[in-house]
Amino acid sequence: MHMVFYRTRNKILQKYLEGYYFLDEDANLNTIRYKTFPNNYSIVSVSRNAEAYYDRGKIIITASAVQRMNTDIFLRYTEPIEVVYEKAIDEITFYFKPLGLHHFISESNFSLVQKRLMNFSIFPDFNKKMFEIFDLNDREEQIEAMENYWLSKLKEKDFRLMEKLLFEIETSDLKIDEIARKFQFSRQYINRLFLKHIGKSPTEYRKIHRFRNVIKQISEVKNLKEVTLDNLFYDQSHFNKDFKGFTKSSPSSFFKNVDTQKENVWLFI
Repeated sequence: MHMVFYRTRNKILQKYLEGYYFLDEDANLNTIRYKTFPNNYSIVSVSRNAEAYYDRGKIIITASAVQRMNTDIFLRYTEPIEVVYEKAIDEITFYFKPLGLHHFISESNFSLVQKRLMNFSIFPDFNKKMFEIFDLNDREEQIEAMENYWLSKLKEKDFRLMEKLLFEIETSDLKIDEIARKFQFSRQYINRLFLKHIGKSPTEYRKIHRFRNVIKQISEVKNLKEVTLDNLFYDQSHFNKDFKGFTKSSPSSFFKNVDTQKENVWLFI
């Protein structure tokens, strides 16, 4: 099974959609598996003629006996998930930026995806359009049709407050309580905002953001202690604890077995 990641091309879409990858059914391999680790993206995965089910930290995708479109959405997971394809299928997986998906779906629909949902219908015409895109033989035509479709659903919304809060969470060493006071909010209100708009708490978001930054930077710096301090971890033990929670392995073991040179660092095959 062939997996290729593409950065979003349309400049308007780039504000909301990080990119997407394709899996192709007409591959020689019958089985593929990889682990995906916690991230702050909203992930929308669309597969044709396939079924998916979740079992004890593992998502298993099988071919369907009937023609169907399967759409799964993931907002919140704090441990690694193993993804297993029992047979090659056609799939497109979209990586929306933390607030990105809100600009395409309604608030009521987003509230339905506060947890991992399998076989979720995003728009009334979504399945029909995805069948049309999968039927296109040329990758460039698929990309153009897909990005145009998402653009047709775009309804820009005002998230200036959340953007300011995300900036503080990502770049400041202030505690969550201190950030709340800075904005004259209560800690509970900040938590509610994050759960409503991001699908996770500000503490979870910050930990995952720092974890991802470490992975991204380690290939350039090659000094784990330096990267740890740069990402505002209090000390090495604090970093090790968070890292083990997200990967189920020590940092040294993880970096020994994972290729951090990959451009799409949230996916490790």
